[in-house]
Amino acid sequence: TSSHTRVGILNNPSSKIKEDNTATARGILAAFLTQNNSNLKSFLSKLSKEETAKSLAAGTKIVKFLIPGMDGDTFEKKYNTLGLDLIKTHQMFCQEVLKLLPGQMAVISNGR
Repeated sequence: TSSHTRVGILNNPSSKIKEDNTATARGILAAFLTQNNSNLKSFLSKLSKEETAKSLAAGTKIVKFLIPGMDGDTFEKKYNTLGLDLIKTHQMFCQEVLKLLPGQMAVISNGR
């Protein structure tokens, strides 16, 4: 959030939600919940790279991608305790309320 922009993320996965296929989504959510804006922006830029996604899918631990200045302990604790229920709730909201198909993307805007 800033005086000009506020960003949020809702997950709408197209496949069954499991620990091994939600590393990026859980990393994003944990970062939003634990980091300040400047660290969050840099970390999200790093997580959004295709090579990072491939590396996480291959089993690389997410802590390898933390950037200097991040509160790594707080992030790691939140990441490890963040259940899959939150992602399932996001998915349900996207499909039941927003009427999106599984995996479908959308941008929602709500001006002040």
